[in-house]
Amino acid sequence: MTPADREAVLRFAAATRRTVVEMCRARGQGYAGQGLELADVLACLYAAVLRPKDRFVLSTGHSAIALWAALGEVGLYDREELLTYGQDGSRIEESPLETADGFEITGGSLGQGLSQALGMALAARIRGEDVRVYCEISDGELQEGQTWEALMAAAHHRADNLVVLVDHNGEQADGRLDEIMAVSPIEAKLEAFGVGAERVDGHDVDVLLAALERAAAISGRPSAIVCDTVPGKGAPSLEAYDKVHYVRAGDDVWRRALGELGSVPA
Repeated sequence: MTPADREAVLRFAAATRRTVVEMCRARGQGYAGQGLELADVLACLYAAVLRPKDRFVLSTGHSAIALWAALGEVGLYDREELLTYGQDGSRIEESPLETADGFEITGGSLGQGLSQALGMALAARIRGEDVRVYCEISDGELQEGQTWEALMAAAHHRADNLVVLVDHNGEQADGRLDEIMAVSPIEAKLEAFGVGAERVDGHDVDVLLAALERAAAISGRPSAIVCDTVPGKGAPSLEAYDKVHYVRAGDDVWRRALGELGSVPA
């Protein structure tokens, strides 16, 4: 990757973060924590990795705000429409349907996205297509039995065109992940199910891009990248926010967050 390519990824992530906060600010609430934490992962995918024929599946439906913002960066949605996020009559829904441009599945019911992504990967292989399927899941979805069934099936069918991206923020709606139902050690469990796994800093684009390159080169089995992320990343006031899973706040909170994010690099 050239320095210019790297700068493009960083600009993409910065712009995605600002859009996420602006979308929440427009109605005073939203999944800001998830949107900010996934910005770097989506920037790597959409600014550097995904080929036109590849597919990205967002299993964690309520994290859609990050994908909405990223799709805005690639020109699929304009800013004015994105600012109608979650409002009555808007197609920019908090948990979108598969009919929305850029969304492969309806992901509001957690734990089902990976099964659908595996189906896409196997279908592409049957058709002889050089298609890679990237599927984002949350660490909380690892509490779902269907997720592990999908992983077991992916390994059995040697689905090496499937890359699983685990958004590992350690949080869920009701509290800390390990307090609700522990899923660690994630990488060891993935490996035990026959999935090539590694764990990385989900906010270091150089590390992420290198991991994505390694995942694409794995042959004979699916791969997974466990991405350690911080809810609200980039805006310290939101990183420290008590109820960051879903933020309802006055305009002062959003203005402060935008100030912390700063401007998008030229």
